[in-house]
Amino acid sequence: MIYEIVLYPLFILAMIVSLYAQIKVNSTYKKYSALSTGHGKSAADVARMILTSSGVHDVRIEHVPGHLTDHFDPRARVLRLSDSVYYSSSAAAVGVAAHEAGHALQHSEGYIPIRIRGALVPITNFASRAAWIVILLGVLIDAFAQAVSYGYYIILFGIALFSMTALFQLVTLPCEFNASARALSHMEASGWYTRSELSASKKVLSAAAMTYVAALFVTIIQVLRLVVIFTGRGRRR
Repeated sequence: MIYEIVLYPLFILAMIVSLYAQIKVNSTYKKYSALSTGHGKSAADVARMILTSSGVHDVRIEHVPGHLTDHFDPRARVLRLSDSVYYSSSAAAVGVAAHEAGHALQHSEGYIPIRIRGALVPITNFASRAAWIVILLGVLIDAFAQAVSYGYYIILFGIALFSMTALFQLVTLPCEFNASARALSHMEASGWYTRSELSASKKVLSAAAMTYVAALFVTIIQVLRLVVIFTGRGRRR
Protein backbone atom coordinates (compact mmCIF):
# COMPACT_ATOMS: atom_id res chain seq x y z
CA MET A 1 0.00 0.00 0.00
CA ILE A 2 2.80 2.40 0.91
CA TYR A 3 4.43 1.80 -2.48
CA GLU A 4 1.23 2.81 -4.25
CA ILE A 5 1.05 6.00 -2.17
CA VAL A 6 4.60 6.90 -3.20
CA LEU A 7 4.20 5.96 -6.86
CA TYR A 8 1.09 8.01 -7.58
CA PRO A 9 2.80 11.34 -6.80
CA LEU A 10 5.83 10.16 -8.80
CA PHE A 11 3.57 9.34 -11.74
CA ILE A 12 2.01 12.82 -11.58
CA LEU A 13 5.50 14.34 -11.33
CA ALA A 14 6.61 12.31 -14.36
CA MET A 15 3.67 13.58 -16.40
CA ILE A 16 4.45 17.16 -15.38
CA VAL A 17 8.11 16.71 -16.34
CA SER A 18 7.08 15.23 -19.69
CA LEU A 19 4.70 18.11 -20.39
CA TYR A 20 7.34 20.65 -19.37
CA ALA A 21 9.93 19.01 -21.64
CA GLN A 22 7.54 19.20 -24.60
CA ILE A 23 6.70 22.85 -23.92
CA LYS A 24 10.41 23.60 -23.46
CA VAL A 25 11.45 22.10 -26.80
CA ASN A 26 8.70 23.95 -28.66
CA SER A 27 9.44 27.30 -27.00
CA THR A 28 13.21 26.89 -27.45
CA TYR A 29 12.81 25.98 -31.11
CA LYS A 30 10.49 28.94 -31.68
CA LYS A 31 12.90 31.31 -29.93
CA TYR A 32 15.95 30.30 -31.96
CA SER A 33 14.02 29.99 -35.21
CA ALA A 34 14.13 33.78 -35.14
CA LEU A 35 17.93 33.75 -34.98
CA SER A 36 19.25 33.63 -38.55
CA THR A 37 22.80 32.40 -38.92
CA GLY A 38 25.26 34.81 -40.46
CA HIS A 39 26.55 32.37 -43.07
CA GLY A 40 23.07 31.91 -44.52
CA LYS A 41 23.41 28.23 -45.40
CA SER A 42 20.06 26.40 -45.33
CA ALA A 43 19.53 23.47 -42.99
CA ALA A 44 19.41 21.13 -46.00
CA ASP A 45 22.78 22.49 -47.19
CA VAL A 46 24.29 21.93 -43.76
CA ALA A 47 23.01 18.36 -43.61
CA ARG A 48 24.50 17.67 -47.04
CA MET A 49 27.82 19.20 -45.99
CA ILE A 50 28.00 16.96 -42.93
CA LEU A 51 27.22 13.83 -44.94
CA THR A 52 29.64 14.67 -47.77
CA SER A 53 32.50 15.65 -45.46
CA SER A 54 32.05 12.30 -43.68
CA GLY A 55 32.16 10.32 -46.92
CA VAL A 56 28.45 9.47 -46.95
CA HIS A 57 27.16 9.90 -50.50
CA ASP A 58 24.27 7.42 -50.65
CA VAL A 59 21.80 9.34 -48.48
CA ARG A 60 19.16 11.52 -50.13
CA ILE A 61 17.76 14.63 -48.46
CA GLU A 62 14.05 15.21 -48.97
CA HIS A 63 11.54 17.88 -47.98
CA VAL A 64 8.52 16.56 -46.08
CA PRO A 65 5.43 18.42 -44.81
CA GLY A 66 4.78 19.10 -41.15
CA HIS A 67 6.45 20.81 -38.20
CA LEU A 68 9.48 19.08 -36.67
CA THR A 69 8.70 15.86 -38.52
CA ASP A 70 12.40 15.55 -39.31
CA HIS A 71 13.90 12.07 -39.26
CA PHE A 72 16.37 9.73 -40.92
CA ASP A 73 14.97 6.61 -42.57
CA PRO A 74 17.79 4.02 -42.57
CA ARG A 75 15.93 1.54 -44.78
CA ALA A 76 15.31 4.05 -47.57
CA ARG A 77 18.58 5.89 -46.86
CA VAL A 78 16.69 9.18 -46.83
CA LEU A 79 17.06 12.14 -44.49
CA ARG A 80 13.72 13.96 -44.36
CA LEU A 81 13.49 17.58 -43.25
CA SER A 82 10.24 19.34 -42.40
CA ASP A 83 8.71 22.57 -43.68
CA SER A 84 10.10 24.61 -40.80
CA VAL A 85 13.61 23.21 -41.24
CA TYR A 86 14.51 22.40 -44.86
CA TYR A 87 14.93 25.91 -46.32
CA SER A 88 15.59 27.76 -43.07
CA SER A 89 19.02 29.04 -42.08
CA SER A 90 18.07 29.67 -38.45
CA ALA A 91 20.19 28.30 -35.62
CA ALA A 92 17.26 26.09 -34.59
CA ALA A 93 16.66 24.58 -38.03
CA VAL A 94 20.36 24.05 -38.73
CA GLY A 95 20.78 22.27 -35.40
CA VAL A 96 17.87 19.92 -36.10
CA ALA A 97 19.11 19.08 -39.62
CA ALA A 98 22.65 18.50 -38.37
CA HIS A 99 21.26 16.21 -35.65
CA GLU A 100 19.43 14.08 -38.21
CA ALA A 101 22.59 13.95 -40.32
CA GLY A 102 24.28 12.66 -37.17
CA HIS A 103 21.85 9.73 -37.15
CA ALA A 104 22.73 9.01 -40.79
CA LEU A 105 26.41 8.91 -39.83
CA GLN A 106 25.64 6.52 -36.98
CA HIS A 107 24.01 4.08 -39.39
CA SER A 108 26.79 4.40 -41.94
CA GLU A 109 29.45 3.72 -39.31
CA GLY A 110 27.55 0.90 -37.61
CA TYR A 111 27.32 2.75 -34.29
CA ILE A 112 26.49 -0.03 -31.81
CA PRO A 113 23.63 1.65 -29.87
CA ILE A 114 21.83 2.54 -33.13
CA ARG A 115 22.21 -1.07 -34.31
CA ILE A 116 20.75 -2.34 -31.03
CA ARG A 117 17.93 0.22 -31.31
CA GLY A 118 17.18 -0.92 -34.86
CA ALA A 119 17.02 -4.55 -33.75
CA LEU A 120 14.62 -3.60 -30.96
CA VAL A 121 12.18 -1.70 -33.21
CA PRO A 122 10.08 -4.71 -34.41
CA ILE A 123 10.21 -6.34 -30.97
CA THR A 124 9.11 -3.13 -29.24
CA ASN A 125 6.36 -2.48 -31.78
CA PHE A 126 4.91 -5.95 -31.16
CA ALA A 127 5.39 -5.77 -27.39
CA SER A 128 3.74 -2.35 -27.05
CA ARG A 129 0.67 -3.53 -29.01
CA ALA A 130 0.39 -6.87 -27.21
CA ALA A 131 1.18 -5.79 -23.64
CA TRP A 132 -2.23 -4.43 -22.62
CA ILE A 133 -4.07 -7.26 -24.38
CA VAL A 134 -2.00 -9.80 -22.44
CA ILE A 135 -2.47 -7.93 -19.14
CA LEU A 136 -6.26 -7.74 -19.69
CA LEU A 137 -6.37 -11.44 -20.53
CA GLY A 138 -4.47 -12.22 -17.35
CA VAL A 139 -6.81 -10.05 -15.27
CA LEU A 140 -9.89 -11.83 -16.70
CA ILE A 141 -8.43 -15.28 -16.05
CA ASP A 142 -7.31 -14.25 -12.56
CA ALA A 143 -10.75 -12.80 -11.74
CA PHE A 144 -12.46 -16.16 -12.20
CA ALA A 145 -9.82 -18.20 -10.42
CA GLN A 146 -10.34 -19.43 -6.87
CA ALA A 147 -6.65 -19.31 -6.05
CA VAL A 148 -3.46 -18.00 -7.59
CA SER A 149 -3.85 -18.91 -11.24
CA TYR A 150 -1.98 -18.77 -14.47
CA GLY A 151 -3.70 -15.40 -14.96
CA TYR A 152 -1.29 -13.84 -12.47
CA TYR A 153 1.71 -15.04 -14.45
CA ILE A 154 0.12 -13.90 -17.70
CA ILE A 155 -0.21 -10.44 -16.16
CA LEU A 156 3.47 -10.47 -15.25
CA PHE A 157 4.31 -11.49 -18.80
CA GLY A 158 2.23 -8.55 -20.06
CA ILE A 159 4.16 -6.20 -17.78
CA ALA A 160 7.42 -7.63 -19.12
CA LEU A 161 6.21 -6.88 -22.65
CA PHE A 162 5.34 -3.33 -21.62
CA SER A 163 8.83 -2.98 -20.12
CA MET A 164 10.30 -3.39 -23.61
CA THR A 165 9.25 0.19 -24.28
CA ALA A 166 11.44 1.37 -21.40
CA LEU A 167 14.37 -0.68 -22.72
CA PHE A 168 13.90 0.81 -26.19
CA GLN A 169 13.78 4.34 -24.76
CA LEU A 170 16.89 3.65 -22.69
CA VAL A 171 18.84 2.51 -25.76
CA THR A 172 17.55 5.55 -27.66
CA LEU A 173 19.19 8.00 -25.24
CA PRO A 174 22.84 7.44 -26.26
CA CYS A 175 21.75 7.54 -29.91
CA GLU A 176 20.17 10.97 -29.44
CA PHE A 177 22.97 12.45 -27.36
CA ASN A 178 25.61 11.12 -29.74
CA ALA A 179 23.78 12.47 -32.81
CA SER A 180 23.65 15.92 -31.20
CA ALA A 181 27.34 15.77 -30.28
CA ARG A 182 28.20 14.86 -33.87
CA ALA A 183 26.01 17.68 -35.17
CA LEU A 184 27.63 20.36 -33.01
CA SER A 185 31.13 19.03 -33.74
CA HIS A 186 30.60 19.26 -37.51
CA MET A 187 28.98 22.68 -37.24
CA GLU A 188 31.92 23.98 -35.22
CA ALA A 189 34.48 22.39 -37.55
CA SER A 190 32.85 24.04 -40.58
CA GLY A 191 33.80 27.47 -39.28
CA TRP A 192 30.46 28.85 -40.50
CA TYR A 193 28.98 29.65 -37.10
CA THR A 194 29.67 32.03 -34.24
CA ARG A 195 29.76 30.92 -30.63
CA SER A 196 26.32 32.39 -30.00
CA GLU A 197 24.87 30.52 -33.00
CA LEU A 198 26.42 27.24 -31.87
CA SER A 199 25.12 27.87 -28.35
CA ALA A 200 21.61 28.44 -29.72
CA SER A 201 21.70 25.20 -31.72
CA LYS A 202 22.99 23.35 -28.65
CA LYS A 203 20.10 24.67 -26.54
CA VAL A 204 17.57 23.46 -29.09
CA LEU A 205 19.14 19.99 -29.22
CA SER A 206 19.44 19.79 -25.43
CA ALA A 207 15.76 20.66 -25.05
CA ALA A 208 14.84 17.98 -27.59
CA ALA A 209 16.99 15.41 -25.78
CA MET A 210 15.17 16.09 -22.52
CA THR A 211 11.88 14.93 -24.09
CA TYR A 212 13.46 11.48 -24.48
CA VAL A 213 14.65 11.50 -20.87
CA ALA A 214 11.19 12.55 -19.68
CA ALA A 215 9.51 9.83 -21.77
CA LEU A 216 11.75 7.18 -20.20
CA PHE A 217 10.94 8.52 -16.72
CA VAL A 218 7.19 8.27 -17.42
CA THR A 219 7.50 4.72 -18.75
CA ILE A 220 9.58 3.51 -15.79
CA ILE A 221 7.01 4.90 -13.34
CA GLN A 222 4.21 3.21 -15.31
CA VAL A 223 6.04 -0.12 -15.16
CA LEU A 224 6.59 0.25 -11.41
CA ARG A 225 2.90 1.09 -10.88
CA LEU A 226 1.84 -2.03 -12.79
CA VAL A 227 4.25 -4.19 -10.80
CA VAL A 228 3.01 -2.80 -7.47
CA ILE A 229 -0.67 -3.07 -8.41
CA PHE A 230 -0.57 -6.59 -9.78
CA THR A 231 2.01 -8.14 -7.47
CA GLY A 232 -0.14 -6.80 -4.64
CA ARG A 233 -3.11 -8.62 -6.15
CA GLY A 234 -1.05 -11.78 -6.31
CA ARG A 235 -0.06 -11.53 -2.64
CA ARG A 236 -3.65 -10.86 -1.55
CA ARG A 237 -4.90 -13.86 -3.46
